[in-house]
Amino acid sequence: MLEGIIAVIAVLVGVGGTVVYEKRQQTGGKLKAEKEIAAAKTKASDIILKAKDEVLELENERRNEWKKTENRLADRETTLDRKIDELDKRSEKLRAEERDLESLKGEIRDIRTKQQDKLEKISKLSKTDAAEKLMQMTERDIKQDMVGLINKLQNDAKETAEDAAQTILVTAMERMSSAVAAERTVTAIKLTDDEMKGRIIGKEGRNIQALQRATGVDILVDDTPGMIVLSSFDPIRRQIARMSLELLMKDGRIHPGRIEEVVAKAEIEINKEVDRAGEDAAREVGVVGIPKEMLRLLGELKYRTSYGQNVLRHSIEMTHMAGLIAEEIGADVRITKIATILHDVGKAVTHKMEGKHHHLSGEFARKYGMSEEIAHAIEAHHDDVEATTPEALVVRVCDALSAARPGARNISAENFTERMRDLENIALGFNGIDKAYAISAGREVRVIVSPQAIDDLSAIKLARDIAIKIESTMQYPGTIKVNVIRETRAIEFAK
Repeated sequence: MLEGIIAVIAVLVGVGGTVVYEKRQQTGGKLKAEKEIAAAKTKASDIILKAKDEVLELENERRNEWKKTENRLADRETTLDRKIDELDKRSEKLRAEERDLESLKGEIRDIRTKQQDKLEKISKLSKTDAAEKLMQMTERDIKQDMVGLINKLQNDAKETAEDAAQTILVTAMERMSSAVAAERTVTAIKLTDDEMKGRIIGKEGRNIQALQRATGVDILVDDTPGMIVLSSFDPIRRQIARMSLELLMKDGRIHPGRIEEVVAKAEIEINKEVDRAGEDAAREVGVVGIPKEMLRLLGELKYRTSYGQNVLRHSIEMTHMAGLIAEEIGADVRITKIATILHDVGKAVTHKMEGKHHHLSGEFARKYGMSEEIAHAIEAHHDDVEATTPEALVVRVCDALSAARPGARNISAENFTERMRDLENIALGFNGIDKAYAISAGREVRVIVSPQAIDDLSAIKLARDIAIKIESTMQYPGTIKVNVIRETRAIEFAK
C-alpha cells in the first residue's frame, strides 16, 4: 500500500516537473525550472515521509486492537473452563447422592419386607388375604358413601332441574282453568212418544229412508226403547242428522220433501257453526294469519272427541298453556301457538283419509302454505317424529299435560284394571321383590323388596330399571312414580 502511494506521488511529481520544465524552457528560464523541480522533489519527499508515518500509526492501532481481542478471548476461555470444572464437580456430587438414595431405598424395601413378614405372622393372614379383606371393608364403606352421594345428587338434580320446569308448568296450568267434565258428541235423540217414532219411519219406511239418503247417516230406531241412535263415522254428518231430526220433531211435518228442505237448512247451519267455531278458537287463543281451510278443519274438531275429551277444547286448552311455556323458555310464541291449536286438525279427516292424524295435520299445514317450523311442530307432537325445535317440544309437553289432567279422558273399568295389573306384573318380574302395588289410579307403583336380596345401592338401580321397562312396554298419559321400599326389622321378646 505504501509503495503504491509513493509511486502515485512520484508520477505526479514527474508529470509536474515535466510540465514546469517545459514551461520554463519555453520561456527560456532553464535555471529557474531546475530550482522549481528541486523544490517539487523536496515537497514530494515530505509527503512520502508523512504518508509512511500515518501508515505506521494505523498498523500500530490495529495491532493494539488485535491484542485486546486476544485478551478478551483468553479471559472467556478461562471463565468457560472454570464453569465446566464446577459442572463436573456438581455432576459427581449428584451421582454420589443418587447412589446414596438408591441405597436408602433398598434399606426401606428391606424394612417393609420385614414388617410385612411380622404382620403376616401376627395376623396369620397372607398378603393376598389381607388385601382381599381390606378391599371388602373398603367396598362396604364406599358403598354407603355412594348411596349417600347418589341420593344427594338426585336431590340436587331435582331441586335444580325440576324447580324451574315445575314453576313454568304450574304457572301455565294455574292460569288455564277448564271444566273437568268432558263434552261428548250427541249420537242419540230421545223420542217424545211412540207416535213420533212412526212418523219418523213413515209409510213403508219412506221418511227414514229419505232422511238416511239426505244425511248419509244410519238411523237406528228399534235398538233402544224411546231413543233414535245415529251412527256415522263422519261427526259433521251425524250432527246434521241430529239437528234435522230435532227440527222435524219440533215442526211435526215429516215427509220426504220436508226432510230434504230441513236437511239442507241444517247443513247450512252446521257449516256456519263449524266456521264460527274455528274462528272463535283462533280468536280465543290470540293467533291470526291461519288459512281459512285450516280454520275450517279446526272448527270440525268441535264435534270430535278423543277418549271422551272434546278435541277442540283440548286444542284450545293446550294453546293457552303452550303460549305461557314458550314465553318462559324463550321459544317463538306465535309458532308455538299456531302449531298447538292446529296439531289435531288431521283428526277431522281420519275417517276420509289414511294415515296418522299428526302426519295428516303436518301435510295440511304445508299444503296451505304454512311455514316448515309450524308443520314440524305439528307433526312432531307424537314420538314417531323426532322433535328438533323448542316449539315442537312445547307442543308435545302440552299435549301430554292436557291429556293427563284428571277427568280429561275416560277409560273403561276393564282397561283401568288391566293397566293396574300390568304395572304390578312388570314390577314383580324383577328378582328380589316381595310385593308390588299399583296405587293412586296407576300414577305410582309401590315395590317392597327383600332386604337380604337387595341392598340400598341395588334398590336405587332397581327403581330405575322398573321405570325404564314401564316406559318401553306400556302406553300411559303423564308420569308413573316407582317407589322401591327396603326395610329391615329386628324383633325380639323379653321374657
